[in-house]
Amino acid sequence: MPYSEAMMESVAKVEATRPQRLAEAKEGKHYPRLDQDEIEQILKKYHPDYRDGTKRGLEVGAGKGTVVPNELAELLEARPMLNPGAVDLEQIDLDTDVLVVGGGGAGAAAALTAAADGVDVTIATKLRLGDSNTVMAEGGIQAADKEIDSPTLHFLDVMGGGHFTNDRELVRALVRDAPAIIEWLEDMGVLFDKDEEDGTMRTLHGGGTSRKRMHSAGDMTGAEIMRTLRDEVRNHPDEIRVLEFSPAVELVLDDAGRVAGAVLYNLETERYLVVRAKTVILATGGFGRLHIQGFPTTNHYGATADGIVLAYRAGAGLRFLEATQFHPTGAVFPEQNVGLLITEKVRGAGAQVVNVDGEQFVYALETRDVESSAIIRECQERDNGVVTPTGRKGCWLDSPMVEALRGAGTMQKDFPAKYRQFMRHDIDISELPMLIYPTLHYQNGGVAVSPDAEAERENLYLAGEVTGGIHGTNRLMGNSLLDILVYGRRAGRNAAKKSKETQPGRLTLEHVEAFVKEIEGSGIDTKLTSPMLLPDYAGKLG
Repeated sequence: MPYSEAMMESVAKVEATRPQRLAEAKEGKHYPRLDQDEIEQILKKYHPDYRDGTKRGLEVGAGKGTVVPNELAELLEARPMLNPGAVDLEQIDLDTDVLVVGGGGAGAAAALTAAADGVDVTIATKLRLGDSNTVMAEGGIQAADKEIDSPTLHFLDVMGGGHFTNDRELVRALVRDAPAIIEWLEDMGVLFDKDEEDGTMRTLHGGGTSRKRMHSAGDMTGAEIMRTLRDEVRNHPDEIRVLEFSPAVELVLDDAGRVAGAVLYNLETERYLVVRAKTVILATGGFGRLHIQGFPTTNHYGATADGIVLAYRAGAGLRFLEATQFHPTGAVFPEQNVGLLITEKVRGAGAQVVNVDGEQFVYALETRDVESSAIIRECQERDNGVVTPTGRKGCWLDSPMVEALRGAGTMQKDFPAKYRQFMRHDIDISELPMLIYPTLHYQNGGVAVSPDAEAERENLYLAGEVTGGIHGTNRLMGNSLLDILVYGRRAGRNAAKKSKETQPGRLTLEHVEAFVKEIEGSGIDTKLTSPMLLPDYAGKLG
């Protein structure tokens, strides 16, 4: 068997309790949800955000005193990898109207929207076009486009999921644009799940939602959206130039203090490139590969907080970076799958989270921070977790319940990627539960933006996970794919408009020189350089 003998003994207990849990589920009964007082207690006691010594205030920069995770603080207070004096800013390698830094969903949406407005667009991406967290997103994208739903209800769900800390104007824009985003995607060719009889889009609940508004494409929704966006970008070579393996390592300002381009670093030739741009859009994603507090992550290899580093050095403000999202259902067995995302859609389809004795201990669709906290409590304080042969602890996600509730073959049909990923290790998730534990998933905060996607620094726009404020201190499932597209399009539209009335002045990296002087004056002793670009796993092993 793929599971150890001890694990199989626990599986037997899960199977023994399943008939009763199934009967209750079919009757519409579910494990009691926590009330507000219980939610506050469980978060403060068990969520990683509340652990002592894991965050601190920044000692330098425009946001001095802003509290961020220690791992991010080290990057924000590191020396630049680029020596400002080593680059001749009078030698312009490329001129463009709009420079989009990042080639994931947000960057592609921004580029397509800007190009549609008749301006010259350049995408500079760290890896290949499409290599991003967008591809890793599985469960779906929220939009209130059914008769029983409304943007108002979506707004309330988003605010409640963020514990009412969210920026209301950003949320209002998010939910208002959502139905149009679904239409835009379908018009481009995204293959959403639909009812076989009448062709209407299938929707499911996510944690913290009051209506079924999760649109999906199996358990590969992000990959399907990115496939479509990438193809659309490639279909416009005359309007959108793509520079792969060329991450930005510093923003460039002009002598009026406006953002006016970036210095890129070609990973293949190891040369710096100076790009002058009338406006810049940062769509660089999150920071999962910093492995906050040592957690494994669902993020792709390029998620190293580059955009935050560059924007902060340029004087942009930060928001909500004290809050990090840990997805409750990350795989912890087999060892090759550790950190792998198991989409919330599995719980939305009926799977329950149970402990070593097969007992349910939390409602399956609590918000992600609450669900994660309950799992951590069950494994650590109550010692009711299942121990793997390598010593990891986790709880069971009882996926065979989905088959029993929705029919044989559902796991293979509706979750084909997950089914194949586990079958590689001889684990048939239609018959055996998956062992899970929280995994680092999302950067709740980021750079402050307006509803027009504009930063506090003129001519700088941002979209996607690099921004902060939309989700408050906790994001609901399905709002990240929505976020990147709503704000990707808003950034593209507004950056294009601004580019038509902007002419950059003399280019300068004086802000970087000033930042270095501030580091030296503060007494910070650091040997790190940033942006990180890629995680150094080989160095850590050595």
